[in-house]
Amino acid sequence: MQAELDKVVTALTELYGSESWLFEHDLGERTLTHRLAVHLEKQFSDWKVDCDYDRLGERTLRLPRGSIVSTDDHLAKSIYPDIVVHQREIPRNLLAIEVRKASNHQSPEHDQHKLRAMTDPHLWFAYGIGIYLVLDKKSVVAEVYVGGVMDGSISAWLAGRLKQAGLG
Repeated sequence: MQAELDKVVTALTELYGSESWLFEHDLGERTLTHRLAVHLEKQFSDWKVDCDYDRLGERTLRLPRGSIVSTDDHLAKSIYPDIVVHQREIPRNLLAIEVRKASNHQSPEHDQHKLRAMTDPHLWFAYGIGIYLVLDKKSVVAEVYVGGVMDGSISAWLAGRLKQAGLG
C-alpha cells in the first residue's frame, strides 16, 4: 500500500511543481482533479486512470441503500468518484480519490461517505484504497480509507510523506 501512496505523493509533487498557475489563479476542483489524473497516469502506467468514472464493468456504481443522497445525478445514488485508478474490463479497482479545494466550505461528509462505501470489502465495487485530498495553494491534507473505514495510522504515514515532499 505504501508503494501506491508514494506514487500519489509523486503525482501531487508534480502537480504542485508544474501547475502552480492553477493554484495561483484559484481554478476549480474539476480542473485540479483532471491535472492530478494526468500526473497519476505517469505513475500508474499499467492501470487506467479516469475522472468521474461511474462504472464497474457494465454496472453503474451506486451508494448502498439508506446512505447519503448524491446531488451529482438524476438517480441520486450513482457514484462519480473524482479519480479512479483501475482496470476497466476485469474490473480491478486499486484507488478511488476524492479531491476538494481547501476553500470549499461545504461539508466533506458526502465525499468521506463515498470513500467508506467504495473501500468496503463487503460491497461489490470495493477499491483497495480510498484517498480524500484537500488541496490548498501550497499544501495537501489527506485521509486514507481502507476496508470501509478511515485508517488513522496510514493517514498519518501519508501526512509524513507529504511533509517530506514539501506539501505538508
